[in-house]
Amino acid sequence: MGEKPFIIACIPAFNEERTIAKIVIETMKYVDSVVVVDDGSTDMTGEIARRLGAEVIRHDKNMRYGASIRSLFTRARELNADVMVTLDADGQHDPNMIPLLTAPILEGKANIVIGSRFLNGKDSSVPAYRRLGIKAITKLTALASSDLTDAQSGFRAYGRRALDSLNMLDNGMGVSVEILMDAKKHDLALVEVPINITYRGLEKTSKSNPLSHGTSVIMSIIRLVVEERPLVFLGMPGMVSLFIGSLFGVFMMQIYASEGRIATNVALASISFILIGLFALFTSITLYAIIRLMQKSKH
Repeated sequence: MGEKPFIIACIPAFNEERTIAKIVIETMKYVDSVVVVDDGSTDMTGEIARRLGAEVIRHDKNMRYGASIRSLFTRARELNADVMVTLDADGQHDPNMIPLLTAPILEGKANIVIGSRFLNGKDSSVPAYRRLGIKAITKLTALASSDLTDAQSGFRAYGRRALDSLNMLDNGMGVSVEILMDAKKHDLALVEVPINITYRGLEKTSKSNPLSHGTSVIMSIIRLVVEERPLVFLGMPGMVSLFIGSLFGVFMMQIYASEGRIATNVALASISFILIGLFALFTSITLYAIIRLMQKSKH
C-alpha cells in the first residue's frame, strides 16, 4: 500500500455500558475510525460510544452477533477501508494488540488475520470448559475449512480483498465459521497470531450459555457443509437409505412368500428407510439446483 492505509475497528456490542468506554478509547489509539454496532442494547452502550467519538450503527432490536458482523462489513466497504479489525466490547480482547493483527495484512502476507488464544500455548487464562468447547469446534471446522488453532476467535483483521469477497448469512455465532469457509472458497490467505485474553470477571456477565453457544455453532457448521456439497452429504446417504429400504422390502416379500404373512416390523422398516431416502435425495437435488442457479447469477 503506497499511501497510508485506512484502518477501522469494528465492535459489535449488546448491553456493554460497563466496558464500552474503555474499549473505544483504547482502540482509537491504533485505528483511524471506530464503528460500534449497538445491537438492540437497553442500556447506554450506544450513547457512550457515540459521545466518545465512535460511529454507532443502531439495531432497533437484538439481531445477534452474525447480523452485527454483517452490518460492520457493509459499513467497512462503504468507508472503503483498507483494513477492518473486529473485537469484542466486553473487555476480553486487548486493543493494544491491534497492530499485531494488522501487520501481516499491511505487509501483504495475509488477507485475514485471526488472534488465536491457543497459538504458542497461550491458553492458560481460558476456562477449562471453554477451552474444551473451542478446541472441539475448531477441530470440526478444520474438516470443512482451514486448519486453525482458534476458529471461534472474534479478534480478527480483514484486508481489502477479504472485505470485498466475503459473504455471510448466519445471524448467530456460527458466522465465525461461515467466514472461514467462505474464505477458503475465495482462496484467501489466513494467518494466526498469538493473543492474550482476559476472562476474569466475564463469566458472571456472559450473555450466552456455553452449551447453547456450542450447539448453535456446530449446527451452523453442519448446515454450511451440507449446503456446500448437498449431493455428497444428503444425496449419498439418501441412496444408502433407499438401498437399505429395498433390502428390507425384499426380506419382507421372502417372508410373505414362505409363510404367507406380512412381517409388520420389516414392512415399517422398509417404508421408513425408503421415505427417508427419497426425502434426502430430493432435498439434495433441490439444494444443488438452487446453488448452481445462485452461482450462475453471480457471474
